[in-house]
Amino acid sequence: MTDDEKIAFVQQLYATTGAGDFDTAETMLTDDFFIIEAEGLPMAGEYRGKRALRDLYSHVFGTLKVADLEPEVMTVGGDYVVNMVSFRFEDPSLAPAQLAELFRFRDGKVCEIRPYYFDPKPLVDAWAHYSAA
Repeated sequence: MTDDEKIAFVQQLYATTGAGDFDTAETMLTDDFFIIEAEGLPMAGEYRGKRALRDLYSHVFGTLKVADLEPEVMTVGGDYVVNMVSFRFEDPSLAPAQLAELFRFRDGKVCEIRPYYFDPKPLVDAWAHYSAA
């Protein structure tokens, strides 16, 4: 895949999952796909297999009330695309959570996603806020 094709692929994966079309999204993932969420986050752990994205989204977006997921910038190199994105929550008193999501490609599909939060506090605060409600 070219760099432009990788960026378009990640954009399509965001659009597909944003529309709730996980059946299509799962065709874009390798059989051994995985996501690792860092310790200290409410959704910490490893999510594996083609259903991993569906399961993680259900867990995260089932708790958090995300009003908007705003892409900021995407870069590509080798087998990787990194997307900077912000979560804006329905409650405007909550600070947005910003992260970099690393997508790794193998054989024309995404085989790994690794989210990196510079400051996990806004996400942890939002999780506590919505879990208490």
